[in-house]
Amino acid sequence: MNGSRIAAIGHYQPAKVLTNDDLAGMVDTSDAWIRSRVGIRTRHIAGPDEPVDELAAHAAAKALAAAGLAPADIDLVLVATSTAIDRSPNTAARVAARLGIPRPAAMDVNVVCAGFTHALATADHTVRAGAATRALVIGADKMSDVTDWTDRSTCVLVGDGAGAAVVEACGPDREPGIGPVLWGSVPEMGHAVRIEGTPPRFAQEGQSVYRWATTQLPAIARQACEKAGLAPEDLAGVVLHQANLRIIEPLAEKLGAVRAVVARDVTESGNTSAASIPLAFSKLAERGALSTGDPVLLFGFGGNLSYAGQVVRCP
Repeated sequence: MNGSRIAAIGHYQPAKVLTNDDLAGMVDTSDAWIRSRVGIRTRHIAGPDEPVDELAAHAAAKALAAAGLAPADIDLVLVATSTAIDRSPNTAARVAARLGIPRPAAMDVNVVCAGFTHALATADHTVRAGAATRALVIGADKMSDVTDWTDRSTCVLVGDGAGAAVVEACGPDREPGIGPVLWGSVPEMGHAVRIEGTPPRFAQEGQSVYRWATTQLPAIARQACEKAGLAPEDLAGVVLHQANLRIIEPLAEKLGAVRAVVARDVTESGNTSAASIPLAFSKLAERGALSTGDPVLLFGFGGNLSYAGQVVRCP
């Protein structure tokens, strides 16, 4: 083995859609105010009987089916989430049980909005080391569980959902489909995005996050491309964490990926934290905006102020 690739992707969102007009009946806001500040029109909200592991399992089942694999073919389950209510069993173990995956290594990864790209890198490293052959990598968050629905500065941002990828080994006769990760954090600014307290609640310092994302992250995202041996102009797609359209668009412009399709799923899904990148990636592929083999930059950023990005080949 000399690398790994993404064999298939899938996504899932709850049926309930919450519009900006719905929110205007709950807090002092309006459709125009929300669109102008974050670009969001709608978001999907899970019900009380839809835990985060159920969202994750739905997305994972779709990715498995797309890969033509059975649950028994998976030997590693990684779930990126920051909204698991229970400590044990972890979300990965519950997903494995729902899908009937026998004897997998099962771990949760909590890096909030950069969780999926951290988990994807971990799966890539694990497969390269020979400790796993096929992995399910899932980003899933139920942000509605940790939201103060009376706080108009945060409740307008969030949505629930999940996205998943099947990662498998590829031999020396095939080019690896997951490039080297570039990751890091700014721990002294970790307070800028928080999910804390009892009960836990999401809060952030919006202006600090905006300044950091739009001024510091473009150069870091370019370095992720360099590690893959590509220039930004070579990219066919750019899937950034879907935090806010006012962050996504300037970051993508400063990156210089002039030929790339830029994911803007935030407009219809809101900020789904660890789910946002695989959710947006899966939707682009599903509607034909990306083709098999296309180079796509996945770049997560947010909580802890952490970041992680890599160039992958679209399955």
